[in-house]
Amino acid sequence: MALREKRRCVAARGEFSFVDWGAINISRLTALKQMIARQTSAALDQIADIVANGGVIAFRTDTFYGLGADPFNRRAVQAIKQLKGREDGKPILIVISDFDQVHRFIVELSPAFTGLAKRFWPGPLTLIGRTNPDVPDEITAGTKTVGVRLPNDDKVRGLVRACGGALTATSANPSHAAPARDAPSVQEYFGDTIDLIVDGGEATSDQPSTVVDVMSDEPKLIREGVIRWAQIHQAI
Repeated sequence: MALREKRRCVAARGEFSFVDWGAINISRLTALKQMIARQTSAALDQIADIVANGGVIAFRTDTFYGLGADPFNRRAVQAIKQLKGREDGKPILIVISDFDQVHRFIVELSPAFTGLAKRFWPGPLTLIGRTNPDVPDEITAGTKTVGVRLPNDDKVRGLVRACGGALTATSANPSHAAPARDAPSVQEYFGDTIDLIVDGGEATSDQPSTVVDVMSDEPKLIREGVIRWAQIHQAI
């Protein structure tokens, strides 16, 4: 049985809700492996195993729920784009567990990047820089740039760290739909087409991260979110 068939479930406070009941018979249900709800070391090991094997998970970030995969697995990233119905010209942002992970993605940190990261990280600020050559085009959408964020949430950073230090984190919703704020919303959007929904509770924010282009010394606002543009200006 394929990895996706074995591990599709919602990990939700000790209860497990398998998706698409009409398509799953009783014998198949007994073969499905339940995931541990709490973020224990055992649960993290299983989540990391799904990601390492090219799977796609949904998880709560420090803003909304995101779709997570290994950023260097081209097939997994392409699967996320197909799930969302995302245009090929749109890059996919990355969340990292620790600041030193930045260098896996950004070839050179501008003074603006360093200054804003020092002021607002960890936090809901996505910073765009020029990518290292080995970052896949599926992430950059041919722009040779990537947005990176260090979340202000210990449990989120712990999950990302267990998965190798970096995950994609494009919002867990079809393109042009509202961002998912909880695990049931993710399930309603995607059903059994993703490998695992990690229920981290309801999103704590009603806005996305702020996105700023810091490839030069003059930061450019791409999207205003939790952090206001006026705050960015004051920090420059």
